[in-house]
Amino acid sequence: MTASIAAEPDSPESKQQLRKSVTASAMGNATEWFDYGVYAATATYLTDAFFPGELGTLGTMLGFAVSFLLRPLGGMVWGPIGDRIGRKAVLGTTILLMAAATGAIGLIPTHASIGVAAPILLILLRVVQGFSTGGEYGGAATYLAECATDRKRGFFGSFLEFGTLFGFVGGSAVVLACQLVLGTDAMHDWGWRIPFLIAVPLGLIGWYLRARLDESPVFEEVADQPHPPGGLREVLTTYRRETLTLIGLVVALNVVNYTLLTYQPTYLQNTIGVSDSTTTAMMLIGQLVMMVVLPFFGALSDRVGRRPMWLVSLIGLMVLALPMYWLMGKGIVWAVIGFIVLGLFYVPQLATISSTFPAIFPTHVRYAGFALGYNVSTAAFGGTAPLVNEAVIEKTGWALFPAAYMIGASLIGLVAWTFLRETAGTSLRGTEVPDVENIDPPVPGPTAPAKALA
Repeated sequence: MTASIAAEPDSPESKQQLRKSVTASAMGNATEWFDYGVYAATATYLTDAFFPGELGTLGTMLGFAVSFLLRPLGGMVWGPIGDRIGRKAVLGTTILLMAAATGAIGLIPTHASIGVAAPILLILLRVVQGFSTGGEYGGAATYLAECATDRKRGFFGSFLEFGTLFGFVGGSAVVLACQLVLGTDAMHDWGWRIPFLIAVPLGLIGWYLRARLDESPVFEEVADQPHPPGGLREVLTTYRRETLTLIGLVVALNVVNYTLLTYQPTYLQNTIGVSDSTTTAMMLIGQLVMMVVLPFFGALSDRVGRRPMWLVSLIGLMVLALPMYWLMGKGIVWAVIGFIVLGLFYVPQLATISSTFPAIFPTHVRYAGFALGYNVSTAAFGGTAPLVNEAVIEKTGWALFPAAYMIGASLIGLVAWTFLRETAGTSLRGTEVPDVENIDPPVPGPTAPAKALA
């Protein structure tokens, strides 16, 4: 049974169930984020197909950003449902919605065929994706954090982000393969549709894996006992500090994320003049390096704590963003080096999302609090990052603006970091806010066994 993960973490049954939980969460998340990798890698083709004209690139970036407008609403809907009926049911629904919307993008007629209806349909499908993603990410991170053992939550949680990058890499790799096999003309005509259509079978595989999971043992424990009320009102009235802390951290996290992993292909092509296939290959190299080191950073956070990891990342990005973006302008080799350096300093944040963010809230509001805070911040600052970067560069001609934007976001994250509680090694059980200082007796370090919070 799933509950054995908590009761007997070293039993064979618990280890097997934990592996299933990690695999299904990561694979499902990879399927969700496969679309974002495809959309970023096919941005120039989508511009020609749906947004012809001088402001075409801005239209494509708007198509990316608009999907994020529905993410807070998705979080408000899916989060409380997940806290009420369980994590598993919501995760199965969101992945099916995402796969269906992504596949449908590959079937939309172009602007040349149906005129303005083409970009409208694209944007509507991006809205559906945003609504489903509003419940997907918070739910997957919450579920995995509640299934992982307390002393290795950072290590196991990092595989959710491994899945995220795998989705990005998978999307980029499929686009690159299509570019090499079909050629530029065919890609512009119809080849760009293939990667979007591939999302449908991937979504069905992810749904099947999640359907075979048991419910989170931490959720079941609270659901079977009397507990305080949950829902958005409880989050906004009782857990304001926690919500604002999460929002501030996500500003830093997602401005860097969507600048480096989504806007970067457009930036390199338009600003530096790098070819489509070269840009895609460069992104693949950088993301593969990040994937390799993710589990190591996750395991490191179990030993040293989450707060030190975030501090090093935030300060590193603030110091190196401008020099690395200047270096990217010196040629493709330097662009690869600059991207990898910034990616490695970003990974400490990425590797600890699933162990840090769910632990900010207690069980009865964990899904709702995570989904609300994460998606509000992502909608305002993450999904809009490509659009803001492109608009400012076109207006001012300042090619280093993405670096300045990263620095400003990291400053906001640093302020939020001062309010972040250390939770490495603590239990996520119960209805109290997890905090290493609340453990009685106090533990000597973050890796010490933690008493379950009452």
